[in-house]
Amino acid sequence: MIYGLMGRKIGMTQIFTEAGEVVPVTVIAAGPCIVTQVRTVERDGYNAVQIGFEQVPARKLTKPQQGHLKGAGTLVRYLREFPADNVADHQAGEVINVELFQPGQKVDISGNSKGRGFAGVVKRHGFRGGPKTHGQSDRHRAPGSIGAGTTPGRVWKGQKMAGRMGGKRVTVQNLEVVDVVPDKNLILVKGSVPGARTGLLQIRRAVKI
Repeated sequence: MIYGLMGRKIGMTQIFTEAGEVVPVTVIAAGPCIVTQVRTVERDGYNAVQIGFEQVPARKLTKPQQGHLKGAGTLVRYLREFPADNVADHQAGEVINVELFQPGQKVDISGNSKGRGFAGVVKRHGFRGGPKTHGQSDRHRAPGSIGAGTTPGRVWKGQKMAGRMGGKRVTVQNLEVVDVVPDKNLILVKGSVPGARTGLLQIRRAVKI
């Protein structure tokens, strides 16, 4: 069995358990995904299953991309590879849907975090800022000293400073699958997942159970 599939974040809501407890959940439209290629050790040096997500018209893809997807029988926008228990059980054109996961299962979800643009150290790293009194009228959100003098005589690599924030790949591990709705291709997971609404996500079997 393949370890995961792709989907898009719809948003957050809440559901109630039989005991009346409120559970915050993220709704994800996952799949259906199409197997586009099977990687083998003999041919590629490793085992994996390549799947595609979101069908697109031919004009959206280049000729080499269309040729690569010929064996799958459909054209898709996104391609990702996932490991599988046995790659021989899969073949190009196979459809994988949300029934891959079951309620109560733990999953790891990866996506791109929201891009915040250029941000200062208070927002980006949680600095407290400078003093608000004693004449410090322009240091409220400044970083302060960024290094010593003679030794080392330079700024250390990796020093926390202002810069571009967000827009990076983030993985949240061990999220619980609360419910699966096969007829609507929906997965409800407990808690939040990376990225904005409609963001592309990868849902995989948890590795740290």
